[in-house]
Amino acid sequence: MSIFEYNGSALVAMVGKNCFAIASDRRLGVQLQTIATDFQRISKIHDRLFLGLSGLATDAQTLYQRLVFRHKLYQLREERDMKPETFASLVSAILYEKRFGPYFCQPVIAGLGDEDKPFICTMDSIGAKELAKDFVVAGTASESLYGACESMFKENMEPEELFETVSQALLASVDRDCLSGWGGHVYVVTPTEVKERILKGRMD
Repeated sequence: MSIFEYNGSALVAMVGKNCFAIASDRRLGVQLQTIATDFQRISKIHDRLFLGLSGLATDAQTLYQRLVFRHKLYQLREERDMKPETFASLVSAILYEKRFGPYFCQPVIAGLGDEDKPFICTMDSIGAKELAKDFVVAGTASESLYGACESMFKENMEPEELFETVSQALLASVDRDCLSGWGGHVYVVTPTEVKERILKGRMD
């Protein structure tokens, strides 16, 4: 078993019309044993920028703390919030810095940039960015997430339709992966509000 699969995870970010959604499962396991069913994989960096970390949970928490630290320094120096593109470059640089003993994480970054344009991106454990205009996925359920998102995604979805689409894609995908699941956690972010919802899924 790969070290990336040790705790199990499923992450997806999807773009809508001037909005985006980011969703994850809630299971924390040690291989096939479930440890917790309310694990938080998605973190808010600021009101328009969210970060999801799949992979090894201990590394994800360490990396998150480093990123919050760096973002707070940026806020003090620049007196503004970081743009999603800038934050993606920061995450990439921090991961690449540790390339010979990497953080075993696959981050998903989603945010609203200039003129409320949604930005989503994922990268591997050494910071090679993958930008997308529709959706990005990460975690042990990534293969089934690709299939579900590919078949369900439509362009210019409104926030409610986007929530429904990303939720159905997530729930359908984690049922096909025994290392992730136990419900879901979805954020839908528009220029004016952030909606957070908990999904109930199969508890097995």
